[in-house]
Amino acid sequence: MWKILAGFAVFSALAIFMLMNGGDIDMSGEKHGVEATHAPAPDTAASK
Repeated sequence: MWKILAGFAVFSALAIFMLMNGGDIDMSGEKHGVEATHAPAPDTAASK
């Protein structure tokens, strides 16, 4: 049992470390306003 808890502690510390040093990571969820950026879908019919 202690191995599971130790593994969870190590994994969570590693995940937090990677998220903190990962740069600009946005974990705020879906965007529905002007800040949402959507790329247009590629038009495959025009290329044929």
